[in-house]
Amino acid sequence: MELGIIGLGRMGQIVAERLIDAGHDVVAFDVDEAAVETMAAAGATPAESIAEVAETLDPKKRIWLMVPAGDPVDAALEELRPYLDAADVIVDGGNSHFEASVRRGEATDAAYLDCGTSGGPAGAELGFSLMVGGPEWAYEAVVPAFDAVATGPKGHDRMGPSGSGHYVKMVHNGIEYALMQAYGEGFELLHEGRYDLDLAAVARTWTNGAVIRSWLLELCEEAFREEGPELGSVADHVAGGSTGTWTIQESLEQEVPLPLIYQALAERFASRTTGRKSGRFSRRLANRLRYGFGRHEIQRR
Repeated sequence: MELGIIGLGRMGQIVAERLIDAGHDVVAFDVDEAAVETMAAAGATPAESIAEVAETLDPKKRIWLMVPAGDPVDAALEELRPYLDAADVIVDGGNSHFEASVRRGEATDAAYLDCGTSGGPAGAELGFSLMVGGPEWAYEAVVPAFDAVATGPKGHDRMGPSGSGHYVKMVHNGIEYALMQAYGEGFELLHEGRYDLDLAAVARTWTNGAVIRSWLLELCEEAFREEGPELGSVADHVAGGSTGTWTIQESLEQEVPLPLIYQALAERFASRTTGRKSGRFSRRLANRLRYGFGRHEIQRR
């Protein structure tokens, strides 16, 4: 299959590399010329513009957007508009709001697939989890690419109509907030409690067979091993929050109580009043976990 990849940041580069490794033909573009050169060296056909991506592809175009959510998505779609028709498929793999995805699906001549993407930089080796919304025929047309980018056939599915993919990813991120908060609070009690514990050893033990084992718990072990039991200079300052905010807004609209996710979001916002001091151990661990799964910048004090 031939695909155009627009956006070669951390995640976009992984998407392109996994497609190439699976034998697909990739036409790649990014505003960063160095990123395009890197992908060309990996086997992609380089493009100097979004228009060139569209002009290079087969008549039935398959284009995967990995650009930042918001205006950049709309800008890319506007540049692609003259080249698209009903036989083409656009995949939006960023963290767009689900209502924006519904709007884009209605306004775009091509079939529009909103593709929630989870897995972070670890996806380079393992593959991503892909939550896809949009027309069923378009999803089926891109299944070979989804198989390559995801962990395999079980790592992706069509969630439903336009917007549903990014809706499921939004809720996924809300759950992620609550899980990070729970791990943070548990390790804070162990840190402040009555025993002098090796927190890396605790995390390692739990990841081997315990009920609460998970990738996040593996990243807790990594944090204590690399930063030390006191988490070194990691600050009580947790960035991000847009998808968690969207989750809470939707819960209010649907009148579904989400107290754990709400409290985790509130803790994240409260962390920004500390001036990046030592603060709460739980928030400092959440700060470090964001680096572990997404390579987000670690806020330091």
